[in-house]
Amino acid sequence: MFRKIFMLSLLLFGSILSQNNEKLDLLKNYMTGSFSSADQAAADTNFFDIRLEMKQIWNERNDAIYLYVEQAASWALDKPYRQRIYKVVQTGENSFESAVYTFENPLRFAGAFREDNPLSELTPDSLLEREGCAIMLEYSDGKFTGSTVDKNCGSDLRGASYATSEVEISENVLTSWDRGFDSEDRQVWGAITGPYIFKKK
Repeated sequence: MFRKIFMLSLLLFGSILSQNNEKLDLLKNYMTGSFSSADQAAADTNFFDIRLEMKQIWNERNDAIYLYVEQAASWALDKPYRQRIYKVVQTGENSFESAVYTFENPLRFAGAFREDNPLSELTPDSLLEREGCAIMLEYSDGKFTGSTVDKNCGSDLRGASYATSEVEISENVLTSWDRGFDSEDRQVWGAITGPYIFKKK
């Protein structure tokens, strides 16, 4: 009897683990690829034509999913203004965390998303975490939504004291609203009217 209960528990645990892995894989699939805000920029002059590239790196690692992220204006694709590595882990049945990391001399890797095995010369211990800037995501109704927490993500860009980021990730669309605020909670950079809308190409 005990053996049957034990085996049933293993099967149930395996089923739950499989479902969790499926959601993490779904998030990875949604996040990876080439994205563009060209349609939004054409319809609304408050937004620029921005290109966003995300590609999985270090595929052999099983502690997390690592993504190389490159963001550039359409007229300066060879000079991305933001290069990051995201470390994506599952923290609960429908909860995920995307931690943000930087690395030295990022422009030497501009365009690396086109490579089969980008950033292979880097390792996690060469990264610098942007503490407090992780995106906490929840899965519901086929999409992932989330944001940074409170005022924990420090920023000194253009007089800012902290930054916030709100995202929604679905199968072919990713929205991102990054903003910087000063010590008196006045917005000093970022889109004013709403998030950037990136469509997967």
